[in-house]
Amino acid sequence: MKENKEIKNHPTTVKLPILVALTLAGGILVGANFFGGKSRMNNISKGYNKFREVLSLIETSYVDTVNTDTLVDYSIKKMLEKLDPHTLYFTTDETSSARAPLESGYDGVGIEYNFFSDTIHVISVIPGGPSDVAGLRSDDKIIKTDGVPVVGSKITNSFIYSRLRGKRGSEVTIEVLRKGEKKLKMLTITRDRIPSYSITGSYMVDPQTGYIKVERFSENTFDEFKNHLSLLKTAGMKRLVIDLRGNPGGYKDRAEKMVDELVAGEKLIVRTDGKGTQYDSETYTKKEGIFEKGAVIVLMDEGSASAAEIVAGALQDNDRALVVGRRSFGKGLVQMPVNLSDGSELRLTISRYYTPSGRSIQKPYSSGNDEDYEKDYEKRMKSGEFFVADSIKFNEKSKYKTIGGRTVYGGGGITPDVFIPRDTTMITKFLNELWAKNVIREYAFNYSTENRKALEKLTFKDFNKLFVVNEAMMVELLKLSKQVGIKGKDNEYARSKPYIRYQIKAYIARNIWQNKFNEGLNNEYFQVMLPLDETLQKSLRYFDRAEKMARGELALEKEISHWGTKGKQ
Repeated sequence: MKENKEIKNHPTTVKLPILVALTLAGGILVGANFFGGKSRMNNISKGYNKFREVLSLIETSYVDTVNTDTLVDYSIKKMLEKLDPHTLYFTTDETSSARAPLESGYDGVGIEYNFFSDTIHVISVIPGGPSDVAGLRSDDKIIKTDGVPVVGSKITNSFIYSRLRGKRGSEVTIEVLRKGEKKLKMLTITRDRIPSYSITGSYMVDPQTGYIKVERFSENTFDEFKNHLSLLKTAGMKRLVIDLRGNPGGYKDRAEKMVDELVAGEKLIVRTDGKGTQYDSETYTKKEGIFEKGAVIVLMDEGSASAAEIVAGALQDNDRALVVGRRSFGKGLVQMPVNLSDGSELRLTISRYYTPSGRSIQKPYSSGNDEDYEKDYEKRMKSGEFFVADSIKFNEKSKYKTIGGRTVYGGGGITPDVFIPRDTTMITKFLNELWAKNVIREYAFNYSTENRKALEKLTFKDFNKLFVVNEAMMVELLKLSKQVGIKGKDNEYARSKPYIRYQIKAYIARNIWQNKFNEGLNNEYFQVMLPLDETLQKSLRYFDRAEKMARGELALEKEISHWGTKGKQ
């Protein structure tokens, strides 16, 4: 890649906004089509010179001492606000955490913890991992790391991450308070690579139905998906539910490979269109997949975005899967990560996604008006879109046809074939406070620790069938909630009580039976919570339609568009 020598010789201005354009022009985004030829380069040069003049004057003549790096970072971020909502800039310090969700692992100490009552409570340690080797135990409370206190109401998760994570091979000394001991115990932990997983659920819902929960599309997502798909087929799976609810997306190619495992022949998966032709592409299925014939249902909601929408859109337009749930987020802009010379990163929007039928996934936005864009969720809530199917407004001018002739609509996001309303009947302010302060999880952990021997005598199947969270347990939970200042109203407690019971039981099951670091699966938790998962439960009723699709026998369009039960449930 070419470098601009003038910039290289001015270290205080290494992160000037125009460096981005010059660097890209030198290698990654070559072409007059992108920049519009010589006249645009002249305009860029003028802007760069102006910015350099101002920054140099601030550095040499401004009355107070300032950090020019901070000014440059700020100016880049403000400049990008004039573009689309998804072009982003991360400073050197922010880059690592921004990449972490898409990586196959991270460097750290290898623990699962709960931050409760201003203190880090260790729930579990990876068997054979760094903390296990150092002697850290479940139920230890971490008080200090390298002499710095990590307790108190002002401690945040990001601060905890910064203290526990670090380069593999580096050491961190922690001081813990162990149950039954009065003095702090000092342990030195050598950090190592800790695997992370993007698929958190994979089990048989019934003797013929497999379920896979995909949290995001990271480095290993496709390999995980393929592995779990094979295991479920071996277990007798004839039909499949892919849960993409709340999935924010990630790597485009992992989403494409997932579709290729499910769609036979050579079918279009997704098309991208950018400025000129450099970033235009069409991706097709090309190999024989593991599960090309059985019925498929895809679950999605307002939190499903980007790569998740590529999967849902491709399967829907190719009449390969019935999409069930609520309209997706509507993030159809493609970002290319560009590593800048100082370690910072630009994620530049270079094209748009289009589904096989030609629909743009991206919902409308106004450049420079991110506030309205961010309030879209609130607008959907107020309009009733989460609760009543008829509240979804269709643009009659943007009708498209699936490969089998069904009508689908553009305008942003993927609209489901079957609408399932959002259930908020048990969600209260009291329940939200319990979640915010991790009370339910803490109570379940304490109960699991105190009753482990008795619980381990049961199989998970027997526990799920027989165990009941009784009134005495609920009274104990209320006492714990009062200890951290939660004073719930009686009517709110009554509304949320059934959900709280199920979640306590689910966390107990997770603590006792789940090998927490066995490929990241939370199967026991999901299975206990299944009776309250209305979207999943109701989706199973529509497999007759999904099976017709799998056989190529499309139902009547008016039947497919029935949208399920209307109204708030």
